[in-house]
Amino acid sequence: MRLTEQQVRSLYGQDVQDRSGAKIGSVGQVWADPSGEATWVSVKTGVMGHHESMAPLDAARMQQDGRLQVQYDKATVRSAPSVETGTNQPLSTEQLAQLYRHYQIGEQAGPPPKQKQQAGGPEMVRSEERLRVGTESEPAGAARLSKRVVTENVQTSVPVEHDEVTVVHEPILDADRANVRAGIGEEQREMELRAEHPVVAKEQVPVERVRLNKDEIVEEQPVNAQVRRELVDADVPERARRNR
Repeated sequence: MRLTEQQVRSLYGQDVQDRSGAKIGSVGQVWADPSGEATWVSVKTGVMGHHESMAPLDAARMQQDGRLQVQYDKATVRSAPSVETGTNQPLSTEQLAQLYRHYQIGEQAGPPPKQKQQAGGPEMVRSEERLRVGTESEPAGAARLSKRVVTENVQTSVPVEHDEVTVVHEPILDADRANVRAGIGEEQREMELRAEHPVVAKEQVPVERVRLNKDEIVEEQPVNAQVRRELVDADVPERARRNR
């Protein structure tokens, strides 16, 4: 992916997405080859402390909103060789070899071409501050499951049976009197009666499983900061000034 100088400047601090669109982190720094073409970026993932994972710009593309999408998955970028945050050192041959092996891309043949130096008069280096926005993981509390015992009233009903007694008077007919013994005197007979009553018993049974699930949520949080940049003014006599 060939980028203009303006596009390279706009990369700093932009979100970096993997090939599925998931956010990996944000752009920390940009490296260019000796011809001045941007070839590598470091990605601040927020999980490696003071180190930033390296990602190639080959086959990467910029979204309309300025985000950078690389053609690798999130795990591959986060596990890539890293550099220290804020370093201004060029990538060494050993570092490049590690990156080529990690991303399984062919190494460049021969030494890279040197950057051409333009001959001329005195020059001045103009510097500016660039905002590097990243994330850092920190404890945000703990989620716990606690189990306690409460007592509640349960009201229900159960059918119960009991015996009821009725007195039945049955006259003896003339035809049956010969078979019935008559006698006058005191006598007592008993009949056993039964009645049911509710009985309550308790048993412990499992009813459900309760667990905690954790999801990683990515949201945008605005960051405001001030950066400084230098301006270079040229004081050239009018006679020696070239009109462009």
